[in-house]
Amino acid sequence: MKTLYMKTRIVAFFALFLITLGANAQIDRSTMPEAGPEPEITIEKPQEFELKNGLKVLVVENHKLPRVSYSLRIDNKPISTGKKAGVESLIGSMLGNGTTSISKDEFNEEIDFLGASLNFGFSGGFASSLSKYSDRILELMAGAAINPLLTKEEFEKEKTILLESLKSDEKNPDAIASRVGSALSYGTDHPYGEFTTKETVENVTYGDAVSFYEKYFNPDNAYLVVIGDVDYKEVKNQIKKHFGAWKKSVGVDYSVPEPNPNAQYTQINFVNVPDATQSNLSITNNVDLKMGDEDYHAALITNNILGGGGEGYLFKNLREEHGYTYGAYSSLGTNRYGASRFNASAKVRNAVTDSAVVEALKEINRIKTEPVDPQTLKDAKAKYVGNFVMALERPQTIANYALNIKLNDLPQDFYSTYLQKIKDVSVEDVNRVANKYFKTENARVVVVGNGAEVLENLEKTGIPIKYYDKYANTTEKPVFSKPLPEGLTAEKVIKNYVDATGGEDNLRKINSLATMADVTIQGAPFKPKAVIKQMSPNKFSMEMMVEGMGTVMKQTFDGETGYQEQQGRKIPMDDATVSARKAEKGLFPELFMEASNIELESMTTIDGTDVYRVKVTQGDKTSYRYYNVETNMLMRTEETTEAAGQSVTSITDYSNYKEVDGVMMPYSWKIANGPQVIMLDVTEIKVNEGVTEEDFN
Repeated sequence: MKTLYMKTRIVAFFALFLITLGANAQIDRSTMPEAGPEPEITIEKPQEFELKNGLKVLVVENHKLPRVSYSLRIDNKPISTGKKAGVESLIGSMLGNGTTSISKDEFNEEIDFLGASLNFGFSGGFASSLSKYSDRILELMAGAAINPLLTKEEFEKEKTILLESLKSDEKNPDAIASRVGSALSYGTDHPYGEFTTKETVENVTYGDAVSFYEKYFNPDNAYLVVIGDVDYKEVKNQIKKHFGAWKKSVGVDYSVPEPNPNAQYTQINFVNVPDATQSNLSITNNVDLKMGDEDYHAALITNNILGGGGEGYLFKNLREEHGYTYGAYSSLGTNRYGASRFNASAKVRNAVTDSAVVEALKEINRIKTEPVDPQTLKDAKAKYVGNFVMALERPQTIANYALNIKLNDLPQDFYSTYLQKIKDVSVEDVNRVANKYFKTENARVVVVGNGAEVLENLEKTGIPIKYYDKYANTTEKPVFSKPLPEGLTAEKVIKNYVDATGGEDNLRKINSLATMADVTIQGAPFKPKAVIKQMSPNKFSMEMMVEGMGTVMKQTFDGETGYQEQQGRKIPMDDATVSARKAEKGLFPELFMEASNIELESMTTIDGTDVYRVKVTQGDKTSYRYYNVETNMLMRTEETTEAAGQSVTSITDYSNYKEVDGVMMPYSWKIANGPQVIMLDVTEIKVNEGVTEEDFN
């Protein structure tokens, strides 16, 4: 088994690499830029017509660039799919992949050849191209909408993809939080509260998908918005030619149920996810807010002040003041059917989950009870205006604005007077709408996290706690640990681990290790390769390389001193790091652990596997090791460190053990460093070869 200390150093290496990248990207946001002159907003009023089949068309001529875009919107009321939830997703993924007369490959190849784009979902589609190809791209779009290529083979393929996606989301705290939050807020019988499961997807047949398309994807409630370098009369004829054959349906009428009422009192709705490395929390309540309401513009600014970004109350408290999280935000939705939510959310370290809940509620109550600072209000308006103006550069924004006016029955001057209404929002307006829409007294505080680590402190907040499973069913308070075998000690667990990895004699024979690995960094556009070398007792080097870029980062320690090199700059290790590394006793710290420094805390589970949790204390530092009860192999390490003024918890999972020269070593590592996830797939491990003293110079 590779050394635990080497693993700690690798986690620190990647943490520093990611922090360095982030630091290089930071800019000074401490000073608000001077406001320029108030922009004049002119939203082009579209020309309109309607086809006999009910398709309503809005055309905005814009001849600045030789391009055109088409936005198709199927404006159905929210649809409940019940025991066949997922059918909408399945049929949506099949649309836009050919027509009954053009194969999928030919269809996509022609779009690429035209330099165009075309995307479909069940709620509609979007296409864009150079204006000289407008007739053809419109013809392809119409064909994909009216005569889509819906084959059983494609259905089975998309069904398999959806099932795999659901499987990967099964233990994903973000997916669980979204599912449970919506289900509790709206109710599972409401279209916004129902969710897709393996069972509901398996209930959907090919015939169900085709019938769903025929029933709901039709021109009766459809809108097509055309924006760009077109002539109104010409595009009108094109649309009649290509979309005129779309048959009007017989009409489908159904009612949308009322969402669940808000909670009777402030409560924590807890979902236990034993493997969660951090807690996902959201403070939420239902709202009835429509775009045409008098409160609309004030509500936008109020939410922006609370949780619209780095300047928001939530962000400044939870991240900047306390360092609980990487970010905290809020949203306030609108919906013409009266079903939307206020939601304040953050992902926080397990140890501060209770404190984060208390502080988030405090900030929401602050904006309800304390007048907002006039300068803060002014800055929030300026930021919102800037984002609004920038959004006008995108054709899809103009299309959405035109549709919003139609669908929400808004006055024609809604957007031309938009900025003035933002400017008119007062301190009193902020207080009023905060009290109207931020219902802390009736809020659900949905917490998805590791109950063994967070529940005890959550109970101390005094907020009543209700328990739910991953599918929003009520459940009992979970049991977090199992009884330990009588007489078992931490020393015995460590000895069992040493024996399972190959035995003390084999471990002591290893004087050096050279490890090569492929690295996947979540969200990164590149896949580095890593070379890790170490030599007894404590020499270490790690080099990360990216194809076409060479070495992008290197870290070295020669037993006495060390440095990190990135972008041609060498940064010496600080005294604390050097001291800690000098204190290492060998490649395998388990061989040197003392009984006074280790404690067997509990038996718990990781991914359904029973593990022993061992606490390791080294000076003022505490870390945790998790050993498989059945195999005695190390499954996880956990350590909290300070980096860039933030406390960061690093969780590393180990699997895919293979024997190398009589010692079992993990070939798969998953490192969760705060919100960042890094995967190491080891390709080769060399024992007592491939490492020299020069590697650590």
